[in-house]
Formats: sequence, structure tokens, C-alpha cells
Amino acid sequence: MRGGRILLVRRQRSHGAGTWSPPGGHLHFGETPETCAIRETVEETGVTVSRVDFIAITNDIFTDEEKHYITLWMRAEASDGEPAVQDRAEISDVGWFDPGDLPSPRFLSLENFLAGRGLPPTVELT
Repeated sequence: MRGGRILLVRRQRSHGAGTWSPPGGHLHFGETPETCAIRETVEETGVTVSRVDFIAITNDIFTDEEKHYITLWMRAEASDGEPAVQDRAEISDVGWFDPGDLPSPRFLSLENFLAGRGLPPTVELT
């Protein structure tokens, strides 16, 4: 988050290609969720984040791809600097968006989070 806006990337690779989601990815062995959030945001957007806090969890079943993920939702504050696509094979676009006007289509885990299909069921983005 920065100034009440959320940083989103348009996915390019794997399941969910063409959809928008916050930066994210798999945990490295032994990595904490907070460290993963910091690393993935820098790797995907070049933006450094801090004050990372857990806010929710969603159960995300990608039926067509036969993939099942448990997504840990983290909120962080972004430093100065403009985001930029760091890996064109993974991300096609990046930008800041007002939580009330998010782009579509959205990645399934983001849809589940926004719809309150998580624990806790109701979480504000800001």
C-alpha cells in the first residue's frame, strides 16, 4: 500500500495469465511469510516494502488447472519510487490502483479475498 492505493501486477506466466494480483509467490525453504512478501515485491516490481503484517488467508482452488493453494495475505507499506516490470516473462504490467476501482480480470485469490471468502472473512485493503 502507498497513499491508500494498492500495488498490482498483471500475471504473465502459469495459471492466471492476464489477471491482476498483488505481487506474490512461493515461499523459499525456511523463509518467513514477511520475508517472502518483501522479496517477491522487489523481484516483481522493484518496489521495497516494510511494516509487513499478516491480514488474512484464502483457500484458492483453480479447478481448470487442478491446482490448490492456501494464500497468505500480507499488507505492507511501500517506499518511494515507481514500480516497473522486472521480469517480462512473469509480469506484463504493474501499477497503483484505488481499492474501489481495481482492474479486471482479477486473479482467483484476489477475487476470493475481495469477496470475503477467507479468514477472517472481512478485511479492509487499506
